[in-house]
Amino acid sequence: MKILRLFACLIALAAPTAARSQHVPAAIASDPAPDPAHPARMDVLHIPSGSVKINAIAYVPGGAAAHPILILFHGLPGNEKNLDLAQAVRRAGWTVLAPNYRGSWGSPGDFSFRHCLEDGEAVLAWVKAHAAEIGGDPARIVLAGHSMGGWVTAETASRHPELAGAILISAAEMGGRTTPRDTLVATMADNMETLASTSPERMADELLAAGKDWSFAPLAPGLAKLPLLVLTSDDGLAPAADALAAAVRAAPSARVATQHAATNHGWADHRIALVAAVIDWLTALR
Repeated sequence: MKILRLFACLIALAAPTAARSQHVPAAIASDPAPDPAHPARMDVLHIPSGSVKINAIAYVPGGAAAHPILILFHGLPGNEKNLDLAQAVRRAGWTVLAPNYRGSWGSPGDFSFRHCLEDGEAVLAWVKAHAAEIGGDPARIVLAGHSMGGWVTAETASRHPELAGAILISAAEMGGRTTPRDTLVATMADNMETLASTSPERMADELLAAGKDWSFAPLAPGLAKLPLLVLTSDDGLAPAADALAAAVRAAPSARVATQHAATNHGWADHRIALVAAVIDWLTALR
């Protein structure tokens, strides 16, 4: 047995230094103590938006206290929903609400980019009015989004200085596109899974018609009024997000944190790093 233990120690010491020194918040590595009187749970929700009710899930932590709330918006079409992030943030003591836009992932209605923005506002309004139902504190709400969800987050948060903060994860700037229509249609055709009542042509035309109205630049003054975390990756989207962060940082009393990871758009080999960055930033807010 002594030989086996010695062998295990040698393997651990031989591990790459980066892997051994990686910061791992407790919420990633361990479960909180259970609260039998107020156990952690998952609530299935149907949130009014437009003329329908979109699907959402709330991950509610244990405990009787009103928890801060993270609303987590997915991208296009949302194959990576970052639910490992949602679970870890719940372990850190936050209620996490993950909605699906109209016409996506089984939510009723027609998918469109404008509907995504409307859904963002509708979800935020519902959470403010019903926070107690999901164990949350309406005075402590943070928005977060990945890819297109980062754009939804930026657009929504820029109009709500009362929020506790906003997080952009490999955010995609949806406006100001100069891509030829045929190329944009082909790109949208690769993102049709789970989307209802739309087409690649309709999606491309909506983006081109929006022009600069849906770009990041006009959002900087609003985002400068609340804490902002901008996480970027090696996916070609970083320059636009970096420009937004710089514009926000130029405002008086701006509170902007940025972090770049040498990984792909879905942070496939940096999941622990992603979760750690988000949890550390959220913890600092509290």
